[in-house]
Amino acid sequence: MTIDQFRFDIPFGAQIQRDGSVRFRFWAPSEKSVALAIEGSDMPIPMTALSDGWFEVITRDAHAGSLYRYRLDDGFLVPDPASRFQPQDVHGPSEVIDPLAYRWQNANWRGRPWEETVLYETHIGAFSREANYDGVRQRLEYLAHLGITAIELMPLADFAGKRNWGYDGVLPFAPDSAYGTPEQLKQLIDDAHGHGLMIFLDVVYNHFGPSGNYLGRYAKSFFNEKHHTPWGASIGFDGAGKQAVRAFFISNALYWLEEYRFDGLRFDAVHAIVDDTKPHILDDIAHEVRERIGARREVHLVLENDANQARPLERTTEHKPRFYTAQWDDDFHHTAHVIATGETQGYYGDYRQDTIADLCRALTEGFVYQGEPSEHRDGAKRGEASTHLPPTAFVNFLQNHDQIGNRAMGERLGRLISEEAGRAMLALLILSPPIPLLFMGEEWGSKRPFLFFCDFDGELADAVREGRRHEFRHFPKFQDPAAREHIPDPNLETTFSNSRLDWRARFDARGRRRLELTRELIGLRQKWIVPLLSHMHQGGIRENRIGNAIWLRWEAADGRQLHIAANLSSRPSDELEWTLPGERLYASSAAVPIGSPLGVLPPWSVSVTLALPENRS
Repeated sequence: MTIDQFRFDIPFGAQIQRDGSVRFRFWAPSEKSVALAIEGSDMPIPMTALSDGWFEVITRDAHAGSLYRYRLDDGFLVPDPASRFQPQDVHGPSEVIDPLAYRWQNANWRGRPWEETVLYETHIGAFSREANYDGVRQRLEYLAHLGITAIELMPLADFAGKRNWGYDGVLPFAPDSAYGTPEQLKQLIDDAHGHGLMIFLDVVYNHFGPSGNYLGRYAKSFFNEKHHTPWGASIGFDGAGKQAVRAFFISNALYWLEEYRFDGLRFDAVHAIVDDTKPHILDDIAHEVRERIGARREVHLVLENDANQARPLERTTEHKPRFYTAQWDDDFHHTAHVIATGETQGYYGDYRQDTIADLCRALTEGFVYQGEPSEHRDGAKRGEASTHLPPTAFVNFLQNHDQIGNRAMGERLGRLISEEAGRAMLALLILSPPIPLLFMGEEWGSKRPFLFFCDFDGELADAVREGRRHEFRHFPKFQDPAAREHIPDPNLETTFSNSRLDWRARFDARGRRRLELTRELIGLRQKWIVPLLSHMHQGGIRENRIGNAIWLRWEAADGRQLHIAANLSSRPSDELEWTLPGERLYASSAAVPIGSPLGVLPPWSVSVTLALPENRS
C-alpha cells in the first residue's frame, strides 16, 4: 500500500500539489470575482473564474501551515467551506494541511466484519478529564479489554465555540480544534486500529449549524428554498447547484474514510434530508463508498432514519449490504424504555398499548412501525416492512446521546430504574442478535447526566437557552415557568463539565458489579452469538408470550437456534411450561435444568440457550 492512499484529493479547497505548490478551488456562484487572502501577505491573489461558479488559483506563496481566507466582491473574508482545519474557530482563517504529514503505524489495517461489532458511542470532550483525542487514546486498552470492537465518535465537524454536541457543525471537512490537531485525530484512529478497534464517525448532512455558515453569502444555490426543514431552507441536493452540492458531501464521506481511515460513518437524521433527485444523494454516497473502498477493506455505513425505511438496508443475493449496513433502531429503545421506566409521555406514547409485543417485534423484525399509523405523528403512517432483513441490519441501544441528552435534566437510565431491571435489559441488549451499542459510561452504570451543551453568545445564546426550556413546557414537571428555569442553560461551562464522565464510579461496588456483567455479556456474545450472525439472513420469531414473560427464537441457515426467555417485570412470572432446547449460555436467575419447563421466572430475569440442529425440539 502506498502512502498516497491515505490522502483524498478533495475537489474543493486547498490541496498541496506534488511539486509543492498549493491549489485552491472555491465554489462561489453568487460572486463575480474572488481573491485568495493569505495571512501575512498584503496583497490578495486574484483567482481565475472557471465555469459554473468555480474559482481557482495555484500558488507557491502558500504551504502546509499557511492560514488563508477567500475575499469576496465586497471585501468580506470567509473561511474555506472545505477547510481541513480551523485553528481559530469557525470565523477565523483556514489552515493548509498536508494529509501526508502523519505516518501511519498500522497501515495494513483492513477493518473487522460487521457481525463482530459492539459499538461504544462517545463524545470526545465529555469522555475524559483531558477532553481531547488523547483522553480517548489513553483508554483504548480499557475499551478493548471490555470487549468493545468499535468506537463511535459524535460529530467533529468544526462548530462555533469550545464545546458542542457536534450537530451544529458548519465546516464538514475540519475536525474541531477544541479536541486537538488533525494529526492527533489520526493518531487516535491509528492507535485504535493497533488495539483491534474500529472507529466510526457521526456525520451530519441534513443541515448546518446556526453560527459560522457563510455558504449562503457567496453560494445561494447551495440551498434550495423550495424545501424547508427545521433549520430553514434545505441543502440543495436537488436544486440549481446540485452537482457541486452533491460532490461536496460525497467527497466529505470519502475524505473521512480514506484520508482519516475511519472504519464507518453514522449518518445523522437522514429523514430530514430532502432530495427529489433519482438516485437520492444517500444512494450516491453509498455507491461511491462501495465502489472506491469496499474491495480494499471493511467499511460500514449506518443510518439514523426516523422514517423506518427498509429499502436502504436491503441485502444482495450474497447477503451483503446493497447500500447501508444498518440503522439505529429507535423502536427497540422506545419499547425497552417504556417497559423499564413506565414513562409514556411524548413519542413513548406510541408504544404504550402492548409494549411487550412491540419489544418482541423490534427484536425479531427490526421495526415496530412497519406502515402503521403513529399517534405521536398525528396518525401519519410510518415505516416499511422489515421482517426480511437480518438482525444485523439494526443497531439496538438502551441509551445514546439523544435519548439521555434530550431529557430536560439529562438523566441516564440508571437513575430511572432499579439495578435488577438494568442488568436484565443489558443482557437482552447484548445477547440478542442485533448489533448492540453502549453509551460511554453505561458499562459501569454511570449516573452522571449527559446534558445538552453548546457555547454560543449574545442573542443566539438567549434563543438556544429559551428554546431548550420551551421544548419541555408540555411535560407535567415543567408546565410551571419557574420549574423550567431549573433546566440547565446549555451555554454554561458547568453544563458541559457536569456531563463529563466520572471514571472513579467504576470502582464502587455497584460500578464493579455492572462492569463485570458487561464484560461477561460481551464475551458471551463474541464466543457464541457472533459466529451465528453471518448465517442469520432474516429476523426471528416470537415463540410464546405470557404477560411480561417472552420466549424468542432466531435460526441460522445451518439450523443452529438461539433462544431467549425473559421476565421483564418486577413480579414473578406465571408458571411457564416452556422448554428451551440446547446448551445454556447465560442465566441471570437460579439455574433451570435444560430440557425441563422453565417454571416461574423471577423478576427481571433472562435465560439464553443455543441449540444445535440435532438438539432441536
